[in-house]
Amino acid sequence: MNIASSQSKITINTMGFVLCFGECLLRYAPDLGGNWLERGSIPVYLGGAEANVAAALAKWGVKVQYFSALPENYVSRQMATYLSRRGIDTSKILYFGSRFGSYSLPIDADLKNRQVIYDREHSSFSQLAPGMIDWNWALENVDWFHFSAIAPALSENVALVCEEALIAAQARNIKISVDLNFRNKLWQYGRQPYEIMTNLLRSCNVIMGNIWAAAVMAGAPDPGALTENNDREFFIEHSLQSSLYIMNNFPRCRMVANTFRFERQNEIEYYATLFADQQLHTSRVRRSEVVIDKVGSGDCFMAGLILGTLEEMDFQSIVEFSTAAAFEKLFVKGDFTNKTFEMIKASAFP
Repeated sequence: MNIASSQSKITINTMGFVLCFGECLLRYAPDLGGNWLERGSIPVYLGGAEANVAAALAKWGVKVQYFSALPENYVSRQMATYLSRRGIDTSKILYFGSRFGSYSLPIDADLKNRQVIYDREHSSFSQLAPGMIDWNWALENVDWFHFSAIAPALSENVALVCEEALIAAQARNIKISVDLNFRNKLWQYGRQPYEIMTNLLRSCNVIMGNIWAAAVMAGAPDPGALTENNDREFFIEHSLQSSLYIMNNFPRCRMVANTFRFERQNEIEYYATLFADQQLHTSRVRRSEVVIDKVGSGDCFMAGLILGTLEEMDFQSIVEFSTAAAFEKLFVKGDFTNKTFEMIKASAFP
């Protein structure tokens, strides 16, 4: 299917659910000047990588469930209600423990910023352990399972829970996708990302990230540090080599996507590649001098990959749609996109 000429609204109603598995978070967005203390208020957004994916898919009409763990209190219930109002099935959220996770990120920063402050230790989700989840129940009516590398970064027990989930999903022929989100501050329990992630990647059908995360987590060729001499051709060539490495070393993988977002001369430059069917597909470059919120952009790209695969789009259409979804999120305040399928389609294929 070529999305450029496809129906105006998607209707994925005959398939099972996409299940997104990860920690539901509150994001606090203080200004660096400390004015939030004078005002007595601070912007707060609900999110988390997998919740952001779920919100985008639900916005576009995909049947999606969200699996997380939260303490049993009124704030957690409000968080779940917020998700439900956006079309996300929250019936598989577990309620136990005493804390939900959060983090503080200065306004206009992104999650790779060194000023991000995590507060996730001892959260309900981080306390998940092998044997706690009935995966027959959790995967009922599920056709696609999505997680990110953030979950196994929290603790070795959560990494083992991810492994449980992937074994159960693979046994049921459920498609599995992963976003190689690398958060260096979270990997603090004595295991290197490569040790954990190479085991989990063996079960994955769709792998998304960037060439630097692929080097750290999958052992792909290291592109080295950014220099002024790096150009688009360099990154595309390295994306090809990285994708080939992943395909050769993780044979269940059928698609590898790499995103590129750079700040150059007071503007954002964004493009992506998708390797599938032995061919590298490259999106057109998008640029903007204005950005509202960087958080959740990559998650919208991941959601686009899932949607495009479910809709059986051709590979070039998938990478253009996903890139447009990620780029359009840069102009939306908060973690969740508010861009409809029609808006993204118009951006992808002007």
